[in-house]
Amino acid sequence: MKTKNIKTIVFAIAVMLFAHSAVNACTGIKLKTKDGKTVSGRTLEFGIEVSTSLVAVPQNYQFVGNTDNGNGLKYKTKYSMTGIITFSDMNIADGMNSAGLSCGAFYFPNFAEYTPLTKENQSKALSPLDFNNWVLAQFATVEEVKTAIENEEIVIVPTVLEGWGATAPPFHYVVYDKSGKSIVIEPIKGKLVVYDNPIGVMTNAPTFDWHMINLRNYTNLKTENAGSMTIEGITFKQLGQGSGMNGIPGDFTPPSRFVRATAFIVTALPAETTFDAIKDVFHILNNFDIPKGFSREVVKGKIYADYTQLTCARDPQTLKYYYKTYDNQTVKEFDLSSFNGNTKEILIINTNEGKQTFEIVNKKMKPLKDYTKTK
Repeated sequence: MKTKNIKTIVFAIAVMLFAHSAVNACTGIKLKTKDGKTVSGRTLEFGIEVSTSLVAVPQNYQFVGNTDNGNGLKYKTKYSMTGIITFSDMNIADGMNSAGLSCGAFYFPNFAEYTPLTKENQSKALSPLDFNNWVLAQFATVEEVKTAIENEEIVIVPTVLEGWGATAPPFHYVVYDKSGKSIVIEPIKGKLVVYDNPIGVMTNAPTFDWHMINLRNYTNLKTENAGSMTIEGITFKQLGQGSGMNGIPGDFTPPSRFVRATAFIVTALPAETTFDAIKDVFHILNNFDIPKGFSREVVKGKIYADYTQLTCARDPQTLKYYYKTYDNQTVKEFDLSSFNGNTKEILIINTNEGKQTFEIVNKKMKPLKDYTKTK
């Protein structure tokens, strides 16, 4: 057997075992500017290296849904779109279209239950990764997506996908439109359940409605520092800044990240511009950046360390898509508004293209006497 085939089999087994663990740590957020415009972003974590590339897809590009029994839904892109694909699957797992609609797939282990594939529904069937791509290709607003799901225009069927192991990967999805509206879509007991998502936060399991109820456990949190207290004439002051947030969960489980992400976005000071808000998105998501080794699973003696492989941000106002990787923290930008949506070709670049660089400032430094003269 060829070495490449052996590596593929080992990788597939590892993904299958790892998928059932608690270590899946993607986090999504939404921010508003002072004038009410919105931007969004997310992290992508996994315990095994997931190959990712940025693509740009033109209008009128033909897609065919993938099922374990052949072709599913056939559709063309109404909008050009950009975003991240995984492995060699040409379906966007996280991205934005030319109408300013954004959509992201998030891991949803132990809870995702897709619709069984039948002869009757195969013509409208999509794989778990096809679904995200279909949303970006077809719709401009959250309301349009909700209507299509209510009308049962498609079904998501369990489909084995290249790179994702021997079973269908479990996903749920978050959608944001240019107006700032957001929904979460989850495959529950074979049906697609849609939740309004006014806060704009997204993590992983359990279900979205559970996360919203869990927020009630943290209504004591506040931005202002806690006051002092006096006992037997002795005054005890808080030790430092941030005491109002004492008790906020700091681990990387999905429930804790949901609470922490909510706290960050509701306390964030609104930015002047969407570009400033994009910078804030990266600053906030840095708090969910997992270094290699901190969060791990051990499977048959081998360590699988969950880490932040990719961080993305989306500006639906300017149609710019941003990303950085674990190995290269330089933020890259793709301007969808400058992409020729009438072309016939998909453009692609691997997200690991280029190397991390550090600016050397030795030659920029000045003697103190010269520096003070310019102040």
